[in-house]
Amino acid sequence: MANSFNNPPEWAKKAIWYQIFVERFRNGNKTSNPTFQSIQGSTVDKVPDDWIITPWGHDWYAKDPWAIQMPVDFYRAVQLRRYGGDLSGVLLKIPYLKKLGVNAVYFNPLNHAPSLHKYDTTYYHHIDVHFGPDPVGDLKLIKKEDPGNPETWTWTEADKLFIQILKILDENEIHVIVDFSWNHTGHTFWAFEDIKKHKSNSEYIDWYEGIHFNESDTLKYGSWNDISTLPELKKTNKGKNPEKGFMEGDLHPGIKKHIFDVCTRWIQPVIQGKKHKGIDGMRLDVADLVPMSFWRELRQYTRSLNKNFLLVGENWWEEWPHKLLDPRPWLEGDSFDSVMHYQWFQVARAYFGDSADHIDLPEFIGKMQALYSGIRVENCRVLMNLASSHDAPRIWTSMFNKNQYKFKCKPPEDDSYRTDFPDELGYTNTMLLLIHQFTFLGTPHIWNGDEMGMTGADDPDNRKPLHWPDIHFNIEHASEYSNYDYQIQPVFDANIFDFFQKLIKLRKKHLCFSLGNCLFYTNDILTSKLVIYTRTYKNQSIVIMINNNPEPYKIPKIFQGGSVLFYYNISDCLDTKIPPYAALIKKYLPDIL
Repeated sequence: MANSFNNPPEWAKKAIWYQIFVERFRNGNKTSNPTFQSIQGSTVDKVPDDWIITPWGHDWYAKDPWAIQMPVDFYRAVQLRRYGGDLSGVLLKIPYLKKLGVNAVYFNPLNHAPSLHKYDTTYYHHIDVHFGPDPVGDLKLIKKEDPGNPETWTWTEADKLFIQILKILDENEIHVIVDFSWNHTGHTFWAFEDIKKHKSNSEYIDWYEGIHFNESDTLKYGSWNDISTLPELKKTNKGKNPEKGFMEGDLHPGIKKHIFDVCTRWIQPVIQGKKHKGIDGMRLDVADLVPMSFWRELRQYTRSLNKNFLLVGENWWEEWPHKLLDPRPWLEGDSFDSVMHYQWFQVARAYFGDSADHIDLPEFIGKMQALYSGIRVENCRVLMNLASSHDAPRIWTSMFNKNQYKFKCKPPEDDSYRTDFPDELGYTNTMLLLIHQFTFLGTPHIWNGDEMGMTGADDPDNRKPLHWPDIHFNIEHASEYSNYDYQIQPVFDANIFDFFQKLIKLRKKHLCFSLGNCLFYTNDILTSKLVIYTRTYKNQSIVIMINNNPEPYKIPKIFQGGSVLFYYNISDCLDTKIPPYAALIKKYLPDIL
């Protein structure tokens, strides 16, 4: 079904997202593991000569043997750690995704790069060779190319495996978007390497910000966040739009052409004359730093290749840690369809958690209404409501701690920050927030491993290898920075997995949650203290009632009756009260409400 240009694709309204960080997802082919040579240049630190891959079940906070003598702390050394997650592991676990029930996958960057996170791309047009089955052979093929000329590009075994995965996921009715950063590359990027080699004579000398050679002929350049391994791509005619808040301008024409060639490759892949299934969308890294003219043109170009292509922006901070960006200027139909909606989670955590920025029910409702106000309903329905990710603490850890949102959220920043599994209240608060996430306006998102009950502070602790049931893990001890100790056995939590499954089934069964209107009930807000909102679509109305308090509260008479669809922390589905820290979801005939 074709989609109008300014609206999100229809499929995205029903998306239940599962984010995969491949290096930590599953090692499916140990013969393609990263090597000492392959991670060179991934950080500013020298790779130790005795470096080896880390066993999957390693105690997270225990230093690797090769890291003990490094003159850096754990959090520097751990950036060199690799576990060998690959696309063979993804292929192996497609039945797991199907069993969980998700229907949309968001991959962190897959492009060839030396780091574990792949935001420091070497080639946008190739999957990392160590994600595929033949790293040595793939590198030989890549070396024969002229990366600036797409007519010379070949298809590596890693590329082909990804295309195979796209096909199988599509057959299982799972859409795929992939993460790209058009703001910066890695310092091993092919064009940047050409500048190092040819200096001012390089034809790519104008592709980067602040490129110059000083008196000693040393290369100087601008980089993202002053990280030397991430040189920043060149913007033209840039300047802040004072009214809208976004950056005006464009990307350098040469870079833009290369990016569009990369888009064509992954949206409409053709291998040996045969067309294959391509990606369904892109997640766009640090989107507020890239000029709006480029985003508008990217939308036009990608939609010309696929009318149902989805663009999701990362529009996060205006001023960390006090003020999040207003995403509205990017959601007017000419650039993005959606954003990673951390704005939703900041408000939800402040109400459902016991944090430093806790808010009461009237504030919660007011802030939520303000978040969605002024955004077209088509875009509201596809906002990616995420509670955790590769860039934020895992939900079980975030809800256990009392810190301000995304501030002092790992042991080196706060030695009392808890990294073990939450207590009873933290656990229950998290369950209630998940119920809210899967029944509210927008599309729910799962960071891989959250459905397993995994814990983790901010980056890099949120990037532990996944707790698969068939893998034995060593006992985890607290960080050396923590002022407390614990010993826990990392395991796959079947009860939490089952809870996610039930929420997903509920959402998929009732179109109210993906296509319906959303309205808070506020009549008894000051006396009942129940979070109550309705989701209505055609001849169906569903009411969500959540009690995030230590006392029971009466159900308003208007909602007494109906048929029960779901409940949590309720032994008897009473029609008059909701117990402490409990939730009840009911279906009604629309004319009753």
